[in-house]
Amino acid sequence: RGNFTYATSKYEVYEESAYKEPWRYHVGQSLKQEYGYIAERLFVSDEEAANSPKQGNTKVQGGDIKYLDVNNDGVIDEKDIVPIGNPTTPEIVYGFGVSAGYKNFDFSIFFQGSGNTSFWIDTNKTAPFQNNTQLLKAYADSHWAEDNQDVYAMWPRLSPDINSNNTVKSTWFMRDGAFLRLKQLEVGYTLPQNLLSKLRVSNLRFYLSGSNLLLFSKFKLWDVEMGGNGLGYPLQRVFNIGLNLSFN
Repeated sequence: RGNFTYATSKYEVYEESAYKEPWRYHVGQSLKQEYGYIAERLFVSDEEAANSPKQGNTKVQGGDIKYLDVNNDGVIDEKDIVPIGNPTTPEIVYGFGVSAGYKNFDFSIFFQGSGNTSFWIDTNKTAPFQNNTQLLKAYADSHWAEDNQDVYAMWPRLSPDINSNNTVKSTWFMRDGAFLRLKQLEVGYTLPQNLLSKLRVSNLRFYLSGSNLLLFSKFKLWDVEMGGNGLGYPLQRVFNIGLNLSFN
């Protein structure tokens, strides 16, 4: 058994200003399309940041995110905001599974997945030292620092306050939301009829089942179905063992 759904959308008409930059229009884009800056990398140093196009009203430094000047006007502003990623609502949702039996054994398995979707790590909720949160191991292991000027580190330079330059919507914290999950697995065994007669029961089946057992995704920090906030409560992995008993 299986199911597959593909659903897409786009604006046919959208009331907005007349832009010189064609990428700013909503017409033709998905209703769930996000817009943001294209992040190139982190600034290597304060000197590089000072000699680069101005980025908003915040002073940028070494370790801050460097954005692409899309229209080449020497300033990073709203004119450089473009459609980024896939829609936030999955365009593909699917599932497949099989149920089978052999002699006294039975088996069922079901997978569930989605595709063509993007999400963004919520920097305001996961930022270090904010909202009484600690430093996530992923950020501790990969962040820009004076002694580790990794321009592709996951987190920009650490700061006691949230840096607006590094938290605006961009491709830096954009992630692929596609996944495939082993949603349900069950294995059972029914006692043969000769044993059932001796026990004076009509049916006795033992089973072992589990839910949310495996997850296949490019995103590894936390359960991808949690979206951008990895500090929430994840889906539980559940195991069950039991029996079905019927009397004559």
